[in-house]
Amino acid sequence: MWIGGFDSHPLPPLVNNKADKKMLKPLPLIEPKTEQRRHPSWIKARIPGGGNYAELKKLMRDLQLHTVCEEARCPNIGECWNSRTATFMILGDVCTRRCMFCAVKKGAPGGVVDTDEPRRLGEAVGYLKLKHIVITSVNRDDLNDGGASVFAECIAEARKHRPGCTVEVLIPDLEGNWDALAVIVQARPEVLNHNTETVQRLYRRVRPYANYQQTLTLLQITKQLDAQMLTKSGLMVGLGETVTELLETMQDIRNTGCDILTIGQYLSPSARHLPIQRYYTPEEFDELKEAGIEMGFRHVESGPLVRSSYHAGEQARLGEN
Repeated sequence: MWIGGFDSHPLPPLVNNKADKKMLKPLPLIEPKTEQRRHPSWIKARIPGGGNYAELKKLMRDLQLHTVCEEARCPNIGECWNSRTATFMILGDVCTRRCMFCAVKKGAPGGVVDTDEPRRLGEAVGYLKLKHIVITSVNRDDLNDGGASVFAECIAEARKHRPGCTVEVLIPDLEGNWDALAVIVQARPEVLNHNTETVQRLYRRVRPYANYQQTLTLLQITKQLDAQMLTKSGLMVGLGETVTELLETMQDIRNTGCDILTIGQYLSPSARHLPIQRYYTPEEFDELKEAGIEMGFRHVESGPLVRSSYHAGEQARLGEN
C-alpha cells in the first residue's frame, strides 16, 4: 500500500493542541562525575540476578534470540527479566547506524536475514506465556524494506504461539519507506512505537543518520493508515536540550496524534558515547509528565530509569482508556 507524496512533502500542520508551556522550576546543574561515573542517588537499578533472570537468559541463548535489554545495557533488565518480560530484538545484533547514544554493535550485516527467527521468537513467547510482548530491531538499511516483512512475520508467529497476546513493535525509521511501514501496520500490532529520542537541534550529533521531520511523519502516517492503532514515542533527556526545546518537541510529537510518550534520563553507555550534560530530578520528570498530559497524551511514562519498553504492557492498557 503506497501513501503517495509523503516522502517528498513536509509534515502538514495538524491541530494545534497548545499546552500551557510553563517553564519547569530552574534547578542547579548537576555535573556528572565522569572520573568515578557515579549517578545521583535517585538513579538506582536492580542488579541482574535471580531464578527467572537466569532461566530467561538461558532460553534466549538456547533459541539464539537477542534482546535489546542486553544489547543496549538497559538499567531495568534485572526488574523486567525477573518479571518474565523482555523486549525481543530481531534482525540480528549489528546495526547499520552509528547513533552516538546507543550501545548496540555497529557494522554491515551484509543483507543477511535469519528466516527462522520469527518461529523461534514465537516459541519463546509461548513458553513464557506472555500477555504483552515488545519486538524491536536494529536498523537494517541494507534491506530494501528495512526489515518490515520480518516484523510482520514475528507478529504472526507470536500470536500463533500465544493467542490473545498483545503486541507492541518499536520500529526504526525504515528510511522513509512508507510501503514498508504499511506492511507492519497491516500486521496489526496493538502499539506501534517509533522513538524521537531528542530535540531537533541535537539530531545531527545524537542521531546523525536520522531526520527529525521524517520521525514525525512516520508517526503521523501510521495514524492515517490505522486511526485506531495506538502510537507511541520516546525521548531521552540530559543530552544538552533546553526545557523550551523539550516542551516544543513533546508538542510536535503530540501533533502527529501520538497517544503514549516515554521520557527517561540519558545514561552514557561508555566513555566512547555522548557524555551526560545534565541529570534531571524526579520532580522535574513529574513536571514533564504533567505537561505531557496537558498536551493531550493518553499516557506519559516519565522517570529517571524509564525506557521505551519499561512497563510497556501497563502503558498499552492505559493508552486504550
